Amino acid sequence: MPIVAHNDLPAFERLRAEGQNILPSDRALQQDIRELHIGLLNMMPDAALAATERQFFRLVGQSNQIAQFYAHPFTLDALPRSAEAQEHIERWYEPFEQVREQGLDALIITGANVGGSDLSGEPFWGPLKEVVDWACEHVTSTLCSCLATHAVMQFRYGQRRRPLGFKRWGVYPHRVVDVTHPLVGGVNTLFDVPHSRFNEIGRDQFEAAGARVLVESDTASVHLAVSEDGLRLVMFQGHPEYDTVSLLKEYKREVNRFAAGQRRDYPPFPDNIFSRKSGAILEEYRTLLCRELDRGRPPLALPEARIAACLDNTWRDTAESVIGNWMGLIYRVTHKDRRQPFMDGIDPADPLRLLA
Repeated sequence: MPIVAHNDLPAFERLRAEGQNILPSDRALQQDIRELHIGLLNMMPDAALAATERQFFRLVGQSNQIAQFYAHPFTLDALPRSAEAQEHIERWYEPFEQVREQGLDALIITGANVGGSDLSGEPFWGPLKEVVDWACEHVTSTLCSCLATHAVMQFRYGQRRRPLGFKRWGVYPHRVVDVTHPLVGGVNTLFDVPHSRFNEIGRDQFEAAGARVLVESDTASVHLAVSEDGLRLVMFQGHPEYDTVSLLKEYKREVNRFAAGQRRDYPPFPDNIFSRKSGAILEEYRTLLCRELDRGRPPLALPEARIAACLDNTWRDTAESVIGNWMGLIYRVTHKDRRQPFMDGIDPADPLRLLA
C-alpha cells in the first residue's frame, strides 16, 4: 500500500507527480488496513534536505503491499540551518519529543556532512545518541545510513571509523555474503551500491561489535550489516537511496567549488558512473572551463542534462527489495499498537525468533 500524505509536506506532491501512489489521509482512514509509522531523522545539509526525504520515502513507498505507511520526518536542533531550511523544518517536521511520545514502528537515520573522522566533537553527537538510545529500547528496528552507521558504531560499540585518505565515491559491485538473513532473502546475490565518503568501518570492526555482515564489496568494503539480534540496528555504509543523478550532482558541486576557488584540485570522476562518451564530454568541458577561468571570465555551466541522459541506475531494484524485506520483518514482529514494545511472548532482545 502507499505512503499516506497525512500533511502537506511538499515531498508527497513531488512523489505523486513522479507516479508514486500517495494516498490522501481521508481515503486512508476509510481503509481497514494496518498502519506502519516510519520516522525519518534527516541530518542532511540544507541543499539535500528535501531530496533526501523523497529518496527514502520513495524506497519505503515501493517496498510493501500490506500496510499503509505514515512518514514522520524530524531533525536535530543542534544542526545549524539556513533561514529557509529552518522554515521548512518548522512547517513540515515534527519535534522529536512528539515522535517519542507517539511512538514509531521503524526509524531511518540519514547521513550528514562532517569534516573529521572523530564524530564525538560534532554538535549532533549528544542529541543523536539520545535518539538512538531511545530507538533501541522502543522502536522495532532502526536503519542507519552511512555517517549514522559510523556514529552508532562509535558510541554504542567503541569502533571509530577509519580515514581512507581519499574520497570513496562512485558505484561499486557488492555480493551477499550471508544468504540466510531474511533482509537479503530473494535479492540479487550480486548488485551495485553507490558510496560517497572519506571514512569507513571495516569488516573486522563490525565483527568486533558482534554485528553480522550481510553484504560487502571487494573495493568499497561492507555495505550492509545488522546488530547481533538481527534486526534492532540495520546499518548501511553505502547509499542505496540515491537517485540516478545524485553522484552527478555531487560531482557538479565539486566542479563548482573548484571554479569558485574553494578547492585547489579539479575533482576526479566518481567511479563507474560515466560512459566513455560522457567522460569525453566532461574532459572537454574541463578544458573550456579552465580556459575561461584563466581569462577571468565567468565559468561555463556544466552540461548536466547531456550527461544525465546517459546515466544508468543499477541499484534501485535491489534497494527496493531490501527495504521491502525490512518492512515485511517489521510488520510481522511489531505489536499492532506501536506504543507497545513487542507482541506478547516475543523477546525484544531476539526479535527474529518470531520468524524462526
